[in-house]
Amino acid sequence: MLADDYDKRVMIVDTSNEIGGDGDIPHPGIGNARRLQVPNQEMQHKVLIEAVENHMPQAIVIDEIGTKLEAMAASTIAQRGIQLVASAHGLTIENLTMNPSLDMLVGGIQSVTLGDEEASRRRVQKTVLERKGPSTFAYAVEIVSKTELRVHRSLEATVDALLAGRMPNVEIRKLGSTGSVQQEVSVQKDQFRRGPYEIASQFEVASLSNARTSLDSAFNIDSANGHIENSNVSEAGFNLYAYGISEEIALQAIKQLELEDMITLTYNISEADAVIALQSKLKKNSQIQAVLKSEDIPVFFAKTNSLVQITRALRVLVDDHVDGLIDVEDNEEVRSSVETDALEEARLAVEQVVIPKGESVQLLPRPSTIISSQVNLVETFNLKWEVTGKEPNACLRILPQFADREEGTTSEQGASPGLKDSDSSSDGMDYTQSGVTRLPFLPE
Repeated sequence: MLADDYDKRVMIVDTSNEIGGDGDIPHPGIGNARRLQVPNQEMQHKVLIEAVENHMPQAIVIDEIGTKLEAMAASTIAQRGIQLVASAHGLTIENLTMNPSLDMLVGGIQSVTLGDEEASRRRVQKTVLERKGPSTFAYAVEIVSKTELRVHRSLEATVDALLAGRMPNVEIRKLGSTGSVQQEVSVQKDQFRRGPYEIASQFEVASLSNARTSLDSAFNIDSANGHIENSNVSEAGFNLYAYGISEEIALQAIKQLELEDMITLTYNISEADAVIALQSKLKKNSQIQAVLKSEDIPVFFAKTNSLVQITRALRVLVDDHVDGLIDVEDNEEVRSSVETDALEEARLAVEQVVIPKGESVQLLPRPSTIISSQVNLVETFNLKWEVTGKEPNACLRILPQFADREEGTTSEQGASPGLKDSDSSSDGMDYTQSGVTRLPFLPE
């Protein structure tokens, strides 16, 4: 199709004669494409380079990439602007990513040590795995079975999601019994990888279902498409000023992230809503620093003038911009990022510690309004709780005890008044699920 319909110069590197067939005359199915046979499989990487240097093709079809040398040759060919179509053996994309011989096909994997501030912002450990560079291939297709395919429209986004512990967005294509093709887009609703856990025997399945519904409403997730509801994100764009950054690379990164409708490069720093700058150059210019400080313009740094670093800075910029665009007019439907973190903390404590291990968990200190939301979430699990300490160090403790139906109904009526009283009380009394105060411990 590439050779006949699109009139491209196509070369087929046929390792075991699986494409063109045995013999001197190639199979007519390859059309006008030229076949280049490989006399020795161990020399396939040299044949790939020879095909580029001597035949100047516009597209190369590779039978199979199985060694590190072949992966390096494919990466070299891709950097020369030649279209690549190849196959590689692996159970899933994740297996291909962790294969030391073929990880270069997806950009390579490297271990990165983060600073304390960056690790805290990402809520991850200090040593993480990240993609080393651009992927050799832009798209990938997993052959699950004879009737099912998984299409990754952005291989780099898929690899980044897997390394970050998230499930990537995948397009699933299935062949029906009538010959029709069914397309499904699988979008990961939960941004956290949930490990398997066992629920105690006395824990009711209906309670878990109610908790899921409550958590989904707390995160304001649209069940139709699995994305966080935010109609303003796609409409509201902003001006970006690039300092010390190549404009061509910045535009390439914006296009790669599909942010053309959202981000516009500006040449006037006073009109900029955000600045992306090369860290080494901005430190040497005190005038720019003074302008940024006076105008209160957020700055996002890139360590080097490379596509990977600029793309990473743009991702951070977009995340912060999306958080700032959240509509706060309806407080009943939209939660702040702090409250979202608190609810996620409570959910993980219940699902990973309290229920499977039977241990109590004391959450981080929160304001009384956020503790009320945590209490509502805990009560959907039919668990007992208590609030200890006073503002601003009041925190919720989740107990590994299940509340019966009557006690759970009483607690729902008495939980809010107990928390409201904690706002105005000046002593260190603790509040339990029944709303009864508990005297503080006397000093020794």
